[in-house]
Amino acid sequence: MRVDEWLAIAGTSAPRAPVVESWDRARRGRLDPERTLAPTPLTAEEVRDHRARHPLAAAMPVLRELLGKDADEDSGVVVAVGDAAGRLLWVEGDPALVRRAEAMRFVPGADWSEHRVGTSAPGTALALDHGIQIAGAEHFALPVRDWSCTAMPVHDLRTHETVGVIDITGGPEVVAPHTLPLLAATAAAMERELLLARRAEPRRRMRQPVRAARLAVLGRDTAALTAGDAVLELSTRHAELMTLLAWHRTGLSAERLAELLHGRPDAVVTVRAEMVRLRHLLEGVAPALVPLARPYRLAVPVDLDARMVVGLLDRGAHRAALDAFAGEVLPASVAPGIEEIRQELAARMRESILESASVELLLAYADRVTADPAVLLTALQILPARSPRRAGVVARLEALEQRNDPQPSRA
Repeated sequence: MRVDEWLAIAGTSAPRAPVVESWDRARRGRLDPERTLAPTPLTAEEVRDHRARHPLAAAMPVLRELLGKDADEDSGVVVAVGDAAGRLLWVEGDPALVRRAEAMRFVPGADWSEHRVGTSAPGTALALDHGIQIAGAEHFALPVRDWSCTAMPVHDLRTHETVGVIDITGGPEVVAPHTLPLLAATAAAMERELLLARRAEPRRRMRQPVRAARLAVLGRDTAALTAGDAVLELSTRHAELMTLLAWHRTGLSAERLAELLHGRPDAVVTVRAEMVRLRHLLEGVAPALVPLARPYRLAVPVDLDARMVVGLLDRGAHRAALDAFAGEVLPASVAPGIEEIRQELAARMRESILESASVELLLAYADRVTADPAVLLTALQILPARSPRRAGVVARLEALEQRNDPQPSRA
């Protein structure tokens, strides 16, 4: 179904770009808007086990404190919490609305990932790794278009991994302008609570949560892929492929992937052969991560450490972003697409650090990027006139100037 056909069914004529892109992903995944429903949920026993193993169980009191008063009886609001794969674990709120939501399988144990139900706030927030609001007819599945929802991913502040998603569902009021900041604040509070819970029990080994796979590429010529208990070292080419797919979450055509890997769109045959080898490798270790085709994309979210750094920068966590920045993305790679990611990340990091107006951050960043005088000049402007640290900054600037513009040797 083309987007214009879907617009006629949905009854809207001016969709937002993220919604159109999400619809297109659902269409390419061969979802039917008239028949799409979440798959059969887990059993009650499976849901209880899933909850017991999930780290966000420790943060549920925080969520109920912040959102519970807005989701009690007759509130017209349902609050849901899901894992990193889009599986709902808790669905609470207005009892009458909770019962109504059962008709569209918005229940604990149901899979509301984007590749299962199309456009919805929980699944699309996980697919994009940022908060989003989906109003009424913006949903891909017709059985859901009478509802509106706002969702926000939740991260582990230690590892920067996505551990889950929080969502409020109801009528048009749940996509009011104040709702997204409210969920962002709630997610941040839950992230802090999760961090405190881990610190409070340092000797007790926490059970492994259901979480997104992680791909580490910063400062590495190969990639480390962690999926559950399995850790797989990827070759440079497989690392490039997985990095591009994890960075471009909405998918890439064969021609675009060939251009990003080999610098020319006509290398499609080579790319297809490389994708076959990658699929064979993943099928035996992490079958859920086997890439889909048309376009090439990952079926489930993968936490790419480079994207995590960008997420921390977007949230203003500059110190955490700098700590997480272990180096350039696959520094030995010469693939054009990897070079683009490398340059974008470096530019985002530099811009954020310069705007932070923190001398400590500027100098810590300068320790890693010694050839950037603008960072040192900014630090010098911020430091008080009598600060003893100014002499060290001036000395570093002079050393840079001599390195970049050496005087001719005397005869």
